[in-house]
Amino acid sequence: MTEVEVVVAHQERATLRVGDVFLKIDADQARIDVEVEAMALAPIPTPEVLWRKPPVLAIAAVPGTALGRLGEPLTASPAAWAAAGAAVRKLHDAPLPPWPGRSRDEIATELDVECAWLVGNEVLPTDLVTRNQRIAEAALRPWTPAFIHGDLQLCHVFVADDDVTGVIDWSEAAQGDALFDLAILTLGHEEHLGDVIAGYGGDVDPDVIRAWWSLRSLTAIRWLVEHGFDPSAPGCEVDVLKAQR
Repeated sequence: MTEVEVVVAHQERATLRVGDVFLKIDADQARIDVEVEAMALAPIPTPEVLWRKPPVLAIAAVPGTALGRLGEPLTASPAAWAAAGAAVRKLHDAPLPPWPGRSRDEIATELDVECAWLVGNEVLPTDLVTRNQRIAEAALRPWTPAFIHGDLQLCHVFVADDDVTGVIDWSEAAQGDALFDLAILTLGHEEHLGDVIAGYGGDVDPDVIRAWWSLRSLTAIRWLVEHGFDPSAPGCEVDVLKAQR
């Protein structure tokens, strides 16, 4: 008998797996619209859309295994990480999607709000937040917009035999900073940053990627806590902030 697996579930959305089919349930149809259109536009492997009946989107499983998960030991080879970097470069070189992403001003405002919340609620020590906010500000320089995935966690990149077989979860795709994608992909795994950059090619500033590590971690913690995740688990966002210098 085929079992139903709950992949992720929180107040905003849920994803179930039934055999080789994923059912994504999302009350925000705009988010699903973005996901479907982004997968159609992306020049890299994405899941096949099987059917859509709001609020449910059914997609086929992609072959291979995830590159890894934040906070867990990794087994993927350096070549697989380089292949991920090459796939991201292909995406970033593609024509822009027709919808905009968040502006630098919007991101800067979110950073200020979340840092104030972290300090005001004594979630993290003030000096840790202040140091990382200062580091994060380097990410808010002018950038040339690229077609970004927008949530390129390593668990969203699937590989087999050191090749990328699929990239999933495109609901945050938009125009944005290319280095943001590289930062999310390598968050918590600085040891593979060189592999990703080697596959990506071109002129990449590692300091800006590190700045995005701080910014992403600072702005994600409240959401993670409120949706039942633990950013203080070993190797996760709080540890990323502590490692930043």
